[in-house]
Amino acid sequence: MAGTAAESRGRPQRVSMQEHMAIDVSPGPIRPIHLISNYFPHFYPFAEPTLRAPDPPHAVTSAICTAPQQQPNPEPEGDSDDSTALGILEFTLLFDADNSALHCTAHCAKGLKPPASGSVDTYVKANLLPGASKASQLRTRTVRGSRRPVWEETLTYHGFTHQDAGRKTLRLCVCEDPRLRRRRRAPPLGELRVPLRKLVPNQARSFDVCLEKWRLTKRPKSLDTARGMSLYEEEVEVEAAGEERGRILLSLCYSSQRGGLLVGVLRCAHLAPMDTNGYSDPFVRLFLHPNVGKKSKYKTSVRKKTLNPEFNEEFFYAGPRDELAQKTLLVSVWDYDLGTADDFIGGVQLSSRASGERQRHWHECLRCSDCRLELWHPLDGVPLQLSD
Repeated sequence: MAGTAAESRGRPQRVSMQEHMAIDVSPGPIRPIHLISNYFPHFYPFAEPTLRAPDPPHAVTSAICTAPQQQPNPEPEGDSDDSTALGILEFTLLFDADNSALHCTAHCAKGLKPPASGSVDTYVKANLLPGASKASQLRTRTVRGSRRPVWEETLTYHGFTHQDAGRKTLRLCVCEDPRLRRRRRAPPLGELRVPLRKLVPNQARSFDVCLEKWRLTKRPKSLDTARGMSLYEEEVEVEAAGEERGRILLSLCYSSQRGGLLVGVLRCAHLAPMDTNGYSDPFVRLFLHPNVGKKSKYKTSVRKKTLNPEFNEEFFYAGPRDELAQKTLLVSVWDYDLGTADDFIGGVQLSSRASGERQRHWHECLRCSDCRLELWHPLDGVPLQLSD
């Protein structure tokens, strides 16, 4: 017995696994492995055989933070209440009152929030509100692979008047281009809106605005007539019933050398969509009443799938100035349909019996010879009926 006790004192005492697992550990939340191991120092012969009490919860957080980690991304990720998390868009607006045009120059974007796919192929899309979405929709080129894209591209709205500046708002969206990645269309990365009544004519104004979250609204029942339309659409303020169906830019000039009236059909803007794809195939018809014969009727060529066509075509009506003053020029815009009747989009009537800008345009062109006068005219939605 004495020999056995002496031998046991000479050898290190061994602890069985059952005894080892029975060590009393103070209850608490599950902690990282490197903290629990501090309760069992005898597992590590090189460590001091001291037992340390568990760290408080705030110490655990600090210990985890001291561990080597990857550097955080300086760009914000995830949802945030701060609007700057979506990025900033720099652009310039210029209302050219002399030429009835609004110029929007998209410069660059900063700090864009990447989509879930990680793609950063972006472009800027512009819309004038209120109004039909596709009628006033313009876009820039796509810049690939950059969270700080630079476009330096100018988008121009023709036929923009002082009345438009007082009641319309420009919406700009920074969008991801899905065509380059062969996937479905994604919502915009962010949007912003600028009331255009604050613009001073013929003075450029620069903006540096934070992007906001994009929203969806339910499509009004009055617009849910075409087949295949989505139940939800981008938030677009719809113009009141009876509002303009578009506008047309006409030039009138009485030529003293040729002895007649030159009528130029330059372009149209913001036409009403007549096809199910949201566009139209517009062309323009001219009719000088009460003339008879083919020389009183002309029409332009057809522009396919557009709501802002550019024609730049000119037509001639022979006759003395006094006779032309008693006549009426009827200009109508139509949507070309193959195999079926063409759809009427809108029209305008110029004569001495008209009112407002239409009458003034007609009188001025006949009063001043060899002077070309250009003016935008809103289109009426009801076809005009002329009697002989």
